[in-house]
Amino acid sequence: MTPTATQSEQDNGDRLLAGDIRALRKARGLTLAEIALKLGRSVGWVSQVERGLSIPSVGDLRAFANLFGVSISLFFSHDVPVEEERGVIVRAGRRRVLGTSESGLVEELLSPDLGGSFEMVRSVFAPGAEMKTAALRPTEEAGYIASGLFDIEIAGVWHRLGEGDSFRFEGKPYRWRNPGTEPAVVIWVVSPPVY
Repeated sequence: MTPTATQSEQDNGDRLLAGDIRALRKARGLTLAEIALKLGRSVGWVSQVERGLSIPSVGDLRAFANLFGVSISLFFSHDVPVEEERGVIVRAGRRRVLGTSESGLVEELLSPDLGGSFEMVRSVFAPGAEMKTAALRPTEEAGYIASGLFDIEIAGVWHRLGEGDSFRFEGKPYRWRNPGTEPAVVIWVVSPPVY
């Protein structure tokens, strides 16, 4: 690989990292000043990171991950071997694993990045896993059950879903559980992106 190609790949990775940090901040409704205060950094530095002009250290990325409630690995997974696929295609073996506070849940980002008006996530819920406390996000969400059994409570009403079923809700409290003995796989779409 030529030095020019290597620099170009690094620049693309830096641009994607900057876009992800900006998308996460906006999804959480935080201002540059609020992020700067929480990180103990200047507003100018945070702005430069979001524009790809400053590259955060690993320690800075860990602080961003803690602040946004995501796994730090989300920031290191921008490797796309075919330049024409960058920002367009996500290969099965190159999905970014997303952090979660819920045990029994593994999520992978199916969207190429966190930019755009929505994100698509593959969620695998372990048998017996559940979200005990309802969440309320300022989002529109939809899901398709690819396999297994999946219960979702939307605005206080439980719904049992199976393979091939789907759901959608907007701005309503929800929680979930896997009542089955097999993992439940749900393709989840969230607008705007929250990871």
